[in-house]
Amino acid sequence: VPAANGEEALSYLRGGGDACVILLDLRMPVMDGWTFRREQRGDPGLADIPIVVLSGVEGDRVQELEAAASFNKPVSFQEVVGVVRRLCEIRR
Repeated sequence: VPAANGEEALSYLRGGGDACVILLDLRMPVMDGWTFRREQRGDPGLADIPIVVLSGVEGDRVQELEAAASFNKPVSFQEVVGVVRRLCEIRR
């Protein structure tokens, strides 16, 4: 389910939307990826959904997010799909 920003994604998830994994861009309008992740971690109903970071940002700050995986842009579609499939299978 696509969301234009972190606020929209949280609204969807808190409204009962389901996700086995979250693809997270760190640079989004309205609510960036770091703020989204902080909100997600603070919500017991959402905290265990793994995230996959897609970003041009590198380094320690990305590691703070404790993502299941991260990819620097540009990303390989096949690699991302492979990781998403694996994470979704684990959560089933």
